[in-house]
Order: sequence, then structure tokens, then C-alpha cells
Amino acid sequence: MSRPSDTDGCFMCGLEQNDENAVVFRDDLWSGETVPGYDVPGWFVLRVRRHAERITGLDEAELATFARRARDLVAAVTEVTGAPTTYLLVFGENHPHFHALITARGEDVPPDRRSGGILRLAKERADPEAAAVLVPAVRNAYARMTGTHSVRT
Repeated sequence: MSRPSDTDGCFMCGLEQNDENAVVFRDDLWSGETVPGYDVPGWFVLRVRRHAERITGLDEAELATFARRARDLVAAVTEVTGAPTTYLLVFGENHPHFHALITARGEDVPPDRRSGGILRLAKERADPEAAAVLVPAVRNAYARMTGTHSVRT
């Protein structure tokens, strides 16, 4: 697996060093975890573990597994948060490394902060401690749904 070092400046690649307590799951290709700067309770990132830009940069194995990982992580986040809506957002402009931001959207989110406006909540509702509290429950839900039993790194 080709992974740049932190000196290469890729924020998403640097998450390989993320504390295990922030990680929902890691397999050979994908990682689901909370991310500094996007640590709103119910927000997680699904990222390819090697450096690949855009969906067009994914190899066949990554393409073949992306939808299942996204579905399962969205389902685990939705179950744990009870959110009526959970978004799967892919931009890649600020961090050109293929990843998807999964954001649980509660009923308390006002209409102007729904859809694309939800990204404004990254600053307005950042709460690293509250976000971290959800990780074990999402990890357990994900493991139950997928039949996996532990975080692999």
C-alpha cells in the first residue's frame, strides 16, 4: 500500500496516525474514523488508506468495496445517533485524497444548515469530546452489521 509520510502534506494520509480511539474500523483498503476539524458528534470520514485522488484514482479493489463500506458506516452512524437523515458527502477540494464525509443530521438542525449547509456545522457544533463518545457505539454497530470483531490497523 502506497502511503505518503506526514511530510508529504496530505491531511487524509496523516490520519494513518490517528489514535485508535478515533477509529471505527480499518481494513486493508478503507478506514472509518473521526477527524480533527470535523469532530461534530455523528460525523465520520470514510477514507481510502492509500493516497488516491478523486474516485477516478481508486483501483479495482477499492471501487469494488467502497459502496459496501459506505453503506455499512452510514447505517452504523444512523443507528447510533437515531438521525432521521445521514448524508454521504464527497468533495475532495480541500483535501485531495478520496474520502467521504458522513454526517448525521438531527431534527434540531435548522433548514438553512441542511443539505450543503450542514458543512457550516463543522465550526458551529464542533465538540471533540462528544464526538469521541460516539465512536465505541458506532464501532460496535459496524462490527455487528459486518460480522467483524475488531479494529485492524
